[in-house]
Amino acid sequence: MTTLEFNAELIKAATSENHSMIAVMDCSFIAKSGKKTFGLDQFYNGSHNRVERGLEVSLVAVVDVETEVAYSLLAEQTFDQGFCPELTRMDYYLHHLEIAQPQLPPQVRYLAVDGAYAKEPFVKGVRALKLDVISKLRRDANLRYVFEGEQKARGAKRKYDGKVDLADPTRLTWVRELQSGVELYTAVVWHISLKRNIRLVYLLDHRQPDKPSYAVLFSTDINQSADDIYRFYKLRFQIEFIFRDPKQFTGLSDCQARDVKKLDFHVKLAGQNLLPGRLYFNASFTALNLAKLDAYQQQSAQKPFIFSMASVKRRALNDHLLDTFISMLELSPTVIKSHPNYQNLRSYGVIAA
Repeated sequence: MTTLEFNAELIKAATSENHSMIAVMDCSFIAKSGKKTFGLDQFYNGSHNRVERGLEVSLVAVVDVETEVAYSLLAEQTFDQGFCPELTRMDYYLHHLEIAQPQLPPQVRYLAVDGAYAKEPFVKGVRALKLDVISKLRRDANLRYVFEGEQKARGAKRKYDGKVDLADPTRLTWVRELQSGVELYTAVVWHISLKRNIRLVYLLDHRQPDKPSYAVLFSTDINQSADDIYRFYKLRFQIEFIFRDPKQFTGLSDCQARDVKKLDFHVKLAGQNLLPGRLYFNASFTALNLAKLDAYQQQSAQKPFIFSMASVKRRALNDHLLDTFISMLELSPTVIKSHPNYQNLRSYGVIAA
């Protein structure tokens, strides 16, 4: 069984078939010193808000919409541009998704990604995989209103009804007020660069009347509701917790391997062994999945599922210390562990729900 298949089975065990699920995808910078590590290149480091030399790991994950918990499916290392110059980074990301797509849960219809992925080749490739893209647009996105009036009897059909001015939402359809001072609008418009109609979702924040601001989301599914697009895009940020926890707790940034022979090359792209799939990358993410599955199975059905890797680590340490005390003091494990306060000791120092 491959790592991808194992994670797919693990996700199936940790989620319900009755729950809605979406796919999410993003990449993260991995700091690496030295000059000989395979894949070293200039990548964007979100922590420092600048491009730095290091490694990058791309991740496809699945988010349970009801519990709002994300599980990693497959991680792959991003190549340096010199390794295969004819392929762009978007080509790598798209092929990564192509590998993972057959193992996505059957209820997954949408892929939520950062605005950096909102490029025509990537969006077109995702649609070819029978998934719709939910993402974010630039504030200066080149959009056109779709003409819906009566066409002339003769001549070319009119397609557009003017340029979309994102600073003026009056032609958009008002949906509802998300909270006091924040309103949600929508419309179906034509995106010039993406070369397709999209469902536009416009969030207007006028809590500061003298300085209103807005954000623009979209979906390639023009029939999707604005509320779902807004909700699913917010869930995209669950992937940031998947990156955070392995970096802090399961060794994602710790491996010092640099020899290409020690990497796991198992996927072919354009007839070449290109995507290395960094075995230790996937091991770190899978360890997090296993911790989530264990927490899910221990969770009371009456309570919402809340997960903290820091609490998992703390509880494991507490168990080890308690077992050590019981052994060294020659106490009865049965008597101690059946005491009403034993579970309180196991949970000492964990993050309160």
